[in-house]
Amino acid sequence: VFPHAEGARVMASERAARARARSIKMGASASKPATTATGGPSSGKRKEAKLALAVGGIFFAFSAFAVMQEDVYATKHGPKGEKFTHTFLVLLVERAVNTVVGALGCAAFGRTGIDVPIREILVSGVSQMLAMATGNEALRYVSFATQVLGKSCKMVPVMIGGVAAGRKYPTSQYLQVLVVTLGVVVFNMGKSKPKSADNDSAFGLGLIALSLGADFVTAMLQDRVKTATKLRNPRVANAKTSMFESMAWTNAGGFVAALVTCHATGQLKDGIEFTRRYPAAGKAIGAYALSSVVGQLFVYFTITEFDSLVLSTVTTTRKIFSTVYSAFRKPENALNATQWGGCSLVFAALGYELLEKYLRRGKRVKKA
Repeated sequence: VFPHAEGARVMASERAARARARSIKMGASASKPATTATGGPSSGKRKEAKLALAVGGIFFAFSAFAVMQEDVYATKHGPKGEKFTHTFLVLLVERAVNTVVGALGCAAFGRTGIDVPIREILVSGVSQMLAMATGNEALRYVSFATQVLGKSCKMVPVMIGGVAAGRKYPTSQYLQVLVVTLGVVVFNMGKSKPKSADNDSAFGLGLIALSLGADFVTAMLQDRVKTATKLRNPRVANAKTSMFESMAWTNAGGFVAALVTCHATGQLKDGIEFTRRYPAAGKAIGAYALSSVVGQLFVYFTITEFDSLVLSTVTTTRKIFSTVYSAFRKPENALNATQWGGCSLVFAALGYELLEKYLRRGKRVKKA
């Protein structure tokens, strides 16, 4: 009796073990498609959450940044109502502050530990600073409306720069850039043209062209930085620099370029003398530089997680959203029919992209 009972217990134990093995196997096979099916969407949701954070941060930070910028350049000082015009000095201070913050971020949160293409990042910082410098200097020779209209086309050279660096974009993204750029141009052309726009000089227009050219070079270099990082670290999956490393080295390159330019144009000496005469101007520059830190944190977060075209799209459309918000907040800033048409083009392009991503995700889930 006992041997049979023992045999029965052994057989029952083996059957239970096989049942558990089948259950585990079925669970694994069932969970594997679920991981594949939900891995895409869940990873997509994380990506969208990061994009929402980047967009919200850039919209908020640069709205405050614009106010600080106005305090620097629009405020009149002294009995003669002098305005601060030494743009290279402002860029010098801004780049210095952001370099320090980037270095502090690396010290506080640690570096990635990978081989960082420092030279490439420094060069991209130089071109980025030149894009800002030439765009700001253009305001001395052309109207604000002309400068904004010219910079509205920034997404085009940025995309061309990405293509030149080897990046491939889907056809829908080319169309989005075209429609958004067209919408921003229509929006800006719809503004009432100030009389000063008739006095735009050829030199000022040339500076705007140089600024757009520098945007093209910057986009190409930023994409090459990502490629160089992966080539330097073949054993590291998805190797990329941290946002603080990018921030520190990019601004360091910009600081050197700003220092040379500032000294060569005489703005270093004249600008410091101006702040000595009017300390309020120095305080405004300091506040401007500190406010730019917040914006740059979100900028480098966006570049690290996405690419320069996404950043350009966000910063370009931010101006439209800010203007629309201003129109609802203040009736005197109401938009005309042409401007609403431009807004509609921008919103339609962005809405189409969101719809396309939603439909693509639905197809992935169905296939899984």
